[in-house]
Amino acid sequence: MSRFIAILTNWTVHALRAATGLSFVVLMAAVLIQVFGRSVIGTSPVWTEELARFALLYLTGFGAGLAILSGDLVNVDLIAESLPDPMPFVLRLLAACTTFAFAAILIGPAWRYVSIGVRQTSAALGMRMDYIHFSIMALLLSLALFAALRVIGMIFGTTDGLPESRPEHDT
Repeated sequence: MSRFIAILTNWTVHALRAATGLSFVVLMAAVLIQVFGRSVIGTSPVWTEELARFALLYLTGFGAGLAILSGDLVNVDLIAESLPDPMPFVLRLLAACTTFAFAAILIGPAWRYVSIGVRQTSAALGMRMDYIHFSIMALLLSLALFAALRVIGMIFGTTDGLPESRPEHDT
């Protein structure tokens, strides 16, 4: 079981990191074209603003699950972590369970939202909006998956639910 979880986590993390990086590259390219157009040419292509917005949606959609996995989501734990053991662990577990529950509950409505986009197109790019709306599904699916993996890890003792320790955080 733990080997399956490790393989699933590893594959998913690599895929989401690549997708997040690609979204960021598209966002940077769109903004650079916009700035170049306004600065040098005097006008920028209309589609660059829309593309930047869509790339930002996907950047968030792909990155949210990675942030919950690493513990980098915004967290106010001043009071929780000062409580006596085992309360901080219980509160982290409760937060992961709640995140999973909310994400799982919203997957159905998000799918209906994506389905509505089949009949819509974006104004400047002319893209079907279901491709854009899918960023919400990516966000919810990655949050649900990684919150579930965090809960499983905390229950089976493979993680304590604290953020990953990295050198840039230890200074």
